[in-house]
This record gives sequence, structure tokens and C-alpha cells, in this order.
Amino acid sequence: MSECILTARDGDIVTITLNRPDKLNALNRGMWEGLGETIRLLSANDSLRCIVLRGAGGKAFAAGADIAEFATERANARQAKHYGDLIHATMQAVAQCRHPTVALIEGACVGGGLEIAAMCDMRVCGTSSRFGVPINKLGLTMGYGELAGLLSLVGRAVALEILLEGRVFTADEAYRKGLVNQVVADDQVETEAYALARRIANGAPLVARWHKQFIERLTVRTDISPEEWDIGFACFDTDDYRTGVKAFLDKTKPKFEGR
Repeated sequence: MSECILTARDGDIVTITLNRPDKLNALNRGMWEGLGETIRLLSANDSLRCIVLRGAGGKAFAAGADIAEFATERANARQAKHYGDLIHATMQAVAQCRHPTVALIEGACVGGGLEIAAMCDMRVCGTSSRFGVPINKLGLTMGYGELAGLLSLVGRAVALEILLEGRVFTADEAYRKGLVNQVVADDQVETEAYALARRIANGAPLVARWHKQFIERLTVRTDISPEEWDIGFACFDTDDYRTGVKAFLDKTKPKFEGR
């Protein structure tokens, strides 16, 4: 299991920590693999009642994907689809975890970090937290699997606003958009998140699992054909993608040509 994914247990509550604080917990392959493996193992443990997800260091839940990895891991559509299958499997592991999940959000929660938080059942953040999915500046699309989580959380209009603008916004705006359940003082995020986890854990565990199952069943899911699914990775074969990633790494403004 990746050393970038840590677990700690306190009674019937387990904390999973994304542990790359020097990189603001930017998500690389090892983290995606480790998070998926960890969630699946914990989901099968009937002695648990709640899982808290957080980022190490206090400055970020996760500041998106590790862009430096793109040249070797997502250089084209074929390669990106293979990587995307890993991300999707991990996202689904979080979304389908049998136990209730709480995202404890300190600092930045953008890109893949926001996508993971959206897959959790509840989200608590601090007043200085920031949110967004600025992937349009990288020439990237959000995959169908991740988009489904965002769409079910905030609806069509807000999901489009977040993706088309690619803007990073405040915790207060995130609350108004329905992205988070609570916004508290920065020094109270941990206290409030664990108080929420304890209230959940004090309830009947079978009932919590059934309610998650029932709500998932009632959520409308559109069947996506394999051909449509593959289109989600077509962006990796575009010039705009290469332009966007280079500009990000060079810290310059990208000039997209639409090809």
C-alpha cells in the first residue's frame, strides 16, 4: 500500500489521510491505487461505522492531479484511458463504500481533490478553503465517472458553471453551491468533522448502510456506451492538451487553438 495513503483507527471511526503535504497532496498513481485499495478493504470491515478522509499538512485536502506525472502517465488518449480506469475504480470505491464517509477539508480542494470530496457522503471545510476544477486551462475534460458524482451533488447548472469557468472560489460560495455541508472556522474543521463522524457512528450501522444503498438506487444513472466512454479521453490527443500542460509547468498563460 502507498506510503502516501495513511490510516488511523479510533474505535469505530477510521481516518484516511492523503499524505503528500510537500506537494499539497497532489494525486499521483500511487495515491489513486492506495486510496482505492484502502477504501475497498475498509468497506468490507463490518466493525467500522464511519470513515473520515483528509489531507496531510493542513494546507490542502488535495490540490488536484500531479501534473508533472502527465508526460509519462497520460501522454495520449490510449495511455490516459488506462490511467482513467484506475481513477474511476477508486472514485467508485469511495462512492460505493458501505460505510458513511466524511471529507475533512482544510485549504485547497481542487481538481481531483474536489472530485474525491464530491464522492464522499458529507463535507466539512474551513472558511479559508478554496474549491474549483480548473482543468479547462489544461485542455482536459472531467471523465464521465467523476462528472456523475459532481452532477448528482450540485446539479446541471452549477456543474457547468464550475467546469466552463474553471474558476477557483471560496468556501462560502462552495456552501451556496451545495458542494459542502458545513463551513466552520479554520481551527474548528477537525473538531466539527469528527463530531459529525461521531454522530453518524452513534446511529444504527445497518440503517446507515441501507440508507446509502437506497439513495444510490434512487439516483438516476445514465448508461454510457463504451464508445462514449472513450471520448472522455480524446482530449489527451489534442494540441490544446499539450499546450495547457506545458503552460502549467512553465507557469505561463496557455493560448488554445481548438485543435
